[in-house]
Amino acid sequence: MAKDKYHYIVKEALIKDGWTITHDPLRLSNLTRPVEIDLGAERLIGAQRGTEYIAVEIKSFLSLSELHDFYKAIGQFSYYREAMEEVEPIRVLFLAVPSPVYEGFFMEPISQKVLKNYDIKIIVYDIENKIIVKWKK
Repeated sequence: MAKDKYHYIVKEALIKDGWTITHDPLRLSNLTRPVEIDLGAERLIGAQRGTEYIAVEIKSFLSLSELHDFYKAIGQFSYYREAMEEVEPIRVLFLAVPSPVYEGFFMEPISQKVLKNYDIKIIVYDIENKIIVKWKK
């Protein structure tokens, strides 16, 4: 599977944010149709609270149509979330998007409605500085 253009930027940003990358990619192979999510990560959230586990699907939104990229991302995210419930229910799935896309297309009212209705969790990343700028849970 080909890696997204910003794969390594998001990976570096997650590490800077305190995450340990555990899978690159995270393979869900105990399914009829195995899938690969871009990254799996974990971090200790305190001795009393244990470890937090996530999976991250990275999107760059570089095609000629942000709307088409959005359709694909939402469909892929939804499919992956269902697959994870079968074999990796401990992980929370996030969609990673570049900050200009989040601040633009994702802030449009209809986009906000779709994100809310489908309960899409988002990581917003800064391409230039290779950092996470926002977690939207």
